[in-house]
Amino acid sequence: MAVWMVLILLCAISLIEVYSASSRDSYQDGYYWAPVLDHGIMVIGGLVIAWFTHLMPCKFFKPICAFLVLISIGMLVYALLFGEKINGAERWIRIFGRTIQPSEFAKLATIGFVSFLLTMRNRDTGEAHSVGVKIAFGTLVVMCLLIASENFSTAGLLFLVTMTLLWIGQAPKKFLLWVTLPLMGMAITGFVVAKNMSKETAVEISEKVSILHRLPTWVKRIQNGNDLPEDPKKYDVANNQQVAHAKIAVATCNIVGKGPGKSVERDYLPMAFSDYIYAIIIEEGGIESALLVVFLYLFLLYRAWRIAGKCATRFPAYLIMGLSLMLVLQALINMGVAVGLLPVTGQPLPLVSKGGTSTIITCAYIGMILSVSRSARQIEQSNPVLVQTGEERDNH
Repeated sequence: MAVWMVLILLCAISLIEVYSASSRDSYQDGYYWAPVLDHGIMVIGGLVIAWFTHLMPCKFFKPICAFLVLISIGMLVYALLFGEKINGAERWIRIFGRTIQPSEFAKLATIGFVSFLLTMRNRDTGEAHSVGVKIAFGTLVVMCLLIASENFSTAGLLFLVTMTLLWIGQAPKKFLLWVTLPLMGMAITGFVVAKNMSKETAVEISEKVSILHRLPTWVKRIQNGNDLPEDPKKYDVANNQQVAHAKIAVATCNIVGKGPGKSVERDYLPMAFSDYIYAIIIEEGGIESALLVVFLYLFLLYRAWRIAGKCATRFPAYLIMGLSLMLVLQALINMGVAVGLLPVTGQPLPLVSKGGTSTIITCAYIGMILSVSRSARQIEQSNPVLVQTGEERDNH
């Protein structure tokens, strides 16, 4: 029930804020109800999917996620070759007039497939079997490489969550050490290089190497704080429109907020209904609304991990730990960007930002968490003295 309440509250906040934050687009189109009606349909569709997913036995998620890995790879390859570019960044697939974001399917597929592979154990050490771990890491690398050129932040988020899941799942420490240290070194080196790279050099590289066509954007985001003038009046709002108006929205909330539908910055802030909807929530609802949204996500993480602790088998426990961690980390990144704590990444606020694929897949996350909760409760009721041995029971 607690997870359902979090889902419904976030969806309710979403409908209110998307209606308010979409005023700029609705004014241009001349149809004021279009954005919220379209989003409302997706929210209802997501709730239906969450309901049906929560009725499924969690053992069915194993073959579904394995099959979805193949589908996701195919979709990502197709998107890179033939997909549509939206907002000059990530590529989408258009099916029956609607755009689909393949990376959302890839995140769900990777976490589910890795959770399944982590159930393979080494009988001598009790750690996850090295073969399963290597397959899991290989799958992760393939997914991240296919996503990174168009959406580097999503690839980074998927990599971080999956590596955390491998650590939780007791992957061999030696393997984790050998793959993590070099990657951390590469990441730090790349950050330092980008931090000191001139914009002209970034543009030149992007023109010569097609896979790095978004390099100038990445460099600009990393260097975002480098060119701040001493006099705030000289700040170039035109070249930093998103960051500037998001900060104005937060700074002018007056603690208690301006009230629902009374945002001013929504008319100046690009993607106010998506990437920066949290800034609009703060502007209209004040600090208390900002804290409420943070609390809902953290409470969802807490409940999911409590449910994981009650699971009699590994797969459902790893699955909901990975899904909840993905959802909450994405939310924290979005909120960090909106208030100026993190560089711009383009991550939507799960269950709140306007979106099609993101809303549907996130509701599927919640449905899976609820399915595991229902299964754990049934097993607990039928076996009140069940002792968790850590061995996988395939009939669960």
